[in-house]
Amino acid sequence: MSELKLGLPKGSLEQATIDLFKKSGWKISGSSRSYFPTVDDETLRCSLVRPQEMSRYVESGILDAGVTGKDWTLENASDVVVVAEMVYSKASFRPTRWVLAVPHDSPIKKLEDLKGKRVATEMVNFTKRYFAERKIAVEVEFSWGATEAKAAEGLVDAIVEVTETGTTIRAHGLRIIADLMESCPQLIANKQAWNDSWKRAKIEQIKLLLQGALSAEAKVGIKLNVAAADLDKVVQLIPSITAPTIATLYQSAALKGVKWYSVESVIAENIVRDLIPKLIQNGAVGIIEYPLNKII
Repeated sequence: MSELKLGLPKGSLEQATIDLFKKSGWKISGSSRSYFPTVDDETLRCSLVRPQEMSRYVESGILDAGVTGKDWTLENASDVVVVAEMVYSKASFRPTRWVLAVPHDSPIKKLEDLKGKRVATEMVNFTKRYFAERKIAVEVEFSWGATEAKAAEGLVDAIVEVTETGTTIRAHGLRIIADLMESCPQLIANKQAWNDSWKRAKIEQIKLLLQGALSAEAKVGIKLNVAAADLDKVVQLIPSITAPTIATLYQSAALKGVKWYSVESVIAENIVRDLIPKLIQNGAVGIIEYPLNKII
């Protein structure tokens, strides 16, 4: 039987990725000490790999495909197929940012002010290329962690670090002077696997369902009944991807001579609390809200 070797990110993206796969239709499970989780698909073999190393394992063919950050694919300059970009993180559904930050009281105001200065980061190769492209000579050193503290304590002049909101950066008394890159998870594939018809079809199946699950995030389905006289008013209140689905209720005209319709749509979850009272005021009844797993 054919098998696809799939890498999942170990660490901060791990649980969010496993949850996304569950919504997509794959149940992945394993102990916290295991690097080889089980999955309810006998054609998949999963491994947990640090995102920093994922693209190298995919490029070499040890893995056929994997999920990792765009940042680490760029850092390793890996020659892989980027199948899809997916916007999610451990805490939200927005890209992360790699930023250049300096101590709050630093005289450095712009990139050019860093000429001859020392910069600490985990993204050494990317940072070197970034400054070289702008012909700014800086000394870039690898940081094993606690990078913000190195700038705060004056061990380096600046840092290049990842953030979502900038809160941690500011909490360490640092000031962001430039955004260098946005990053989000990517589904990547080994070129040889991508050229294999069965493996490519499997990777594209994973891509389709992951993107469908992401499309359903923060959305719900809503269904209601409404009399013909109020139909237009209610439909005008309901947003939808294309247009609401409207169907005649079975033998509805027999209900006191009034024709009734069923209306169904997909809407943003955060508008439901305001929308439902308006729907009721305009004649809607039997309103049902339900969760969604995928929109494809």
